[in-house]
Amino acid sequence: MTDFLLELRCEEIPARMQKGARADLEKLFRAELAAAGVQVGDVTIWSTPRRLALIARGLPTQTEAVSEEAKGPPEGAPDQAIDGFCRKNGVTRDQLELRDVKGRQTWFAVIEQPGRAVVDVLAQAVPAIIRAFPWPKSMRWGTASISTESLKWVRPLSGIVAIFGDDLVECEVDGVTSACATMGHRFHHPGQITIGGANDYAEKLRACHVIVDHAEREAMIRTGAANAAASAGLDLVEDEGLVVENAGLTEWPVPLLGRFAEEFLEVPPEVIQLTARVNQKYFVCEQDGKLANAFICTANIEATDGGEAIVDGNRKVLAARLSDARFFWEVDRKKTLAQHAEGLERITFHEKLGTVADKVERVAKLAEWLASEGIVPNCDPALARQAAELCKADLVTEMVGEFPELQGLMGGYYARAESLPDSVADAIRDHYKPVGQGDNVPTAPVTVAVSLADKLDTLVAFFAIEERPTGSKDPFALRRQTLAIVALILANNLRFSLGAAVGRHDFLVTLDSPQTGTAALDALFDFFADRLKVQQREAGVRHDLIDAVFALGGEDDLVRLLARVNALQNYVETAEGANLLAAYKRAANILKKEDWHGIEGEIAHTGEEDPLALVDDPDMKAVIEAKMAERHAGQLSYTPEPAEQALIDALADAEPRAAAAIEAEDFSAAMAALASLRAPIDAFFEEVTVNDPQENKRTARLDLLARFRAAVHNVADFSKIEG
Repeated sequence: MTDFLLELRCEEIPARMQKGARADLEKLFRAELAAAGVQVGDVTIWSTPRRLALIARGLPTQTEAVSEEAKGPPEGAPDQAIDGFCRKNGVTRDQLELRDVKGRQTWFAVIEQPGRAVVDVLAQAVPAIIRAFPWPKSMRWGTASISTESLKWVRPLSGIVAIFGDDLVECEVDGVTSACATMGHRFHHPGQITIGGANDYAEKLRACHVIVDHAEREAMIRTGAANAAASAGLDLVEDEGLVVENAGLTEWPVPLLGRFAEEFLEVPPEVIQLTARVNQKYFVCEQDGKLANAFICTANIEATDGGEAIVDGNRKVLAARLSDARFFWEVDRKKTLAQHAEGLERITFHEKLGTVADKVERVAKLAEWLASEGIVPNCDPALARQAAELCKADLVTEMVGEFPELQGLMGGYYARAESLPDSVADAIRDHYKPVGQGDNVPTAPVTVAVSLADKLDTLVAFFAIEERPTGSKDPFALRRQTLAIVALILANNLRFSLGAAVGRHDFLVTLDSPQTGTAALDALFDFFADRLKVQQREAGVRHDLIDAVFALGGEDDLVRLLARVNALQNYVETAEGANLLAAYKRAANILKKEDWHGIEGEIAHTGEEDPLALVDDPDMKAVIEAKMAERHAGQLSYTPEPAEQALIDALADAEPRAAAAIEAEDFSAAMAALASLRAPIDAFFEEVTVNDPQENKRTARLDLLARFRAAVHNVADFSKIEG
């Protein structure tokens, strides 16, 4: 068994591409060797800004010989066909074998493929890997780049190291030939290094100031930055993304601490941190929980002066950036947020939905309504409207123009700077939340009202103009907005009709036709149900139970809906619940087969408010009315069997108890009332013949089953439940 080393060296690989490149290199390597019949065990992949490296341990030196068979023409076929088959497979006639195939003698060629030297396999695999590499962005270079057939790579490829054991794997790609030499650190050791093989690769590079293991460089930066901060009596603001990025920018990382002028601390700390992070890749520090005037940069060399010149140069660059940020901060505060908000009239939200100012007015109306109706408890309607009217104002500020990530946050700072109420400032700052899974869900009343109104407006408006998510496409992030709405409602226990809130939306009110508005509402609620299933699946709630409650119709109070769903799930997962579900399905199947709706279903079945409206003859109407009253009152024209009477009595007891429990939103009690029906319905099916030859008995018993089905439907549509 032999180890293989591959290094692909080039100009600086962007840090953001290195993780994907490591995965792609391993995937391509394994695929190429598997195609040649070589089993690959452990593979180690490393990356630095200037190289990708792969070490495969324990490869065989020779592939195994294989025997392949090819089926040819039958015996007696024309000579031309047989000769052509021989040429195709590289055999002669005397090497062919006759075998029986379904009673007919057929020629077969047995082709022996000898084993190959793995070094030859690798010599073919390396160029194939390089040419097939799927960089997100790549380039051509040099005079060869005039041809579209020339090599593409992320940056100009300058070297290939390919060593199998102690032997060079000879290969060439677009003029770049493999060798046993690589380059050390660009400044500390710019000359060539001769590599003996996989075993001494990492240590020889380390001796030349290159840490080839990206994980090791990350650890050095993580520890070094924390120590640099601690040595100055500060706490490092941890940023794992910045650790990875700096590791991707350096081959010999050296964290260094520097200071910037304290006057810049007048700028909001998030602005300073974002400026340092995004523009300069610096860490920031805190002291006593507040941002300190310190930064940590990661040098790529071990400077002779301890890094003083490097820190000074980085300080000057950061100072220039922070000066810009302070300028934006000062300029923006010369206007009130209300004055900034006037500029929203010049920004189009969507060509069919008007400007951002139009959206803000819709959000303000809805937020005020949510507060005034008490849907968001303890929320002042005036403050909700004020916060909504100003929530997008920072979009036209200089600071947000430079750092779009700070929208909302800067609005909150500007609101405090002009002494607006804290609740308004908080709502402006947090109204985009929750942005994604794991984000904090607002609980402050004014913030909740504005956040919910903003997301409802976006969702309803785009559904009204039929800009809805399709498949994997969701350009307006409506799925995320819906999940955020669900999170806000559940986290704050908001009790309201979603349909009533949606129905107030301007775009539904002003649509060309009521039918269009109804279609938009139907599509919206279907979408909401799907998103609710996604959100609740992670909480362990079954999707079919959500369907079962949604199918009742008219249930659009999400808090109540999920309370009903949770109680239903707790019940149907018990043995008793499973038995009741089975009995329900049996009853439903009988009623379906008989096309029987019962007293409870006749109104819906006829489509009339009064089922007797279809009967014109007064005498006939009186007879039918009397029979319906008799059936509904449970007055039978015969003596019921014991199991039948037991079910009648159980329903008479359970129906009012379940109805009262549902009215009180005690869904566990409603399930307990249903549970009392399980034994009687089981006994009924065991002991009573439903389709009795006597019409009066058959009618009464089908009505009884319809009554049982209706009692269950008061809690949920059990026909939607799987199992």
